[in-house]
Amino acid sequence: MDYRQIPAIFVADAPGLDFLNSVATLVDEPVDSIVDGEGLLRWLSQAGMVPPGALAGIRERSTPEQLDAIAAQARGLREWFRGYVKARKGRALAASDLRDLAPLNQLLARDVQHREIVAGGPGDAGVFLLRATRRWESAESLLMPIAEALAKLVCEEDFTHVKACEGPKCTLLFADHTRGHARRWCSMAICGNRAKVAAHRARLKQKKVS
Repeated sequence: MDYRQIPAIFVADAPGLDFLNSVATLVDEPVDSIVDGEGLLRWLSQAGMVPPGALAGIRERSTPEQLDAIAAQARGLREWFRGYVKARKGRALAASDLRDLAPLNQLLARDVQHREIVAGGPGDAGVFLLRATRRWESAESLLMPIAEALAKLVCEEDFTHVKACEGPKCTLLFADHTRGHARRWCSMAICGNRAKVAAHRARLKQKKVS
């Protein structure tokens, strides 16, 4: 199967966790959406993190080797941050957790943004808005919206509700924003349904035994 044709998975309800889920287990086989530079461009496009024009420009100005190198950096960032999240999910973050975010702050410091005045839309409060605009100058700038999503996760998300799917083989993480915070599965259509089928089979087996 050509896994490049499979859309990326966005079930985490938090962009930073969706990035961690860009490598996932599907049908018992780990699938990495950003195994190379083109994969990174596809994932960023599907995630809506980079404007289409900026993606096209970076593809034109970068060699495949440069894009592959940035994809490797993205994978390294992903695995480092996965460790950070998995060590802290299910509990509130503390001030002492800041020191371990130094690599992320170092990446954020390389971002190039400026503010510009743009026209407001129908639902906006004013005629004009002040918006942050990123300069997409090189392939490295592809890492910046990812870093921003990770930063927003630790600054805005309640880590007591960051969970791992309870599917036996599932590797997906999510932010539980449900009422009562009772979410157990990455998706009811995926692991939730599998759990229901497994439970049903177990009940039938128990009836036969008794």
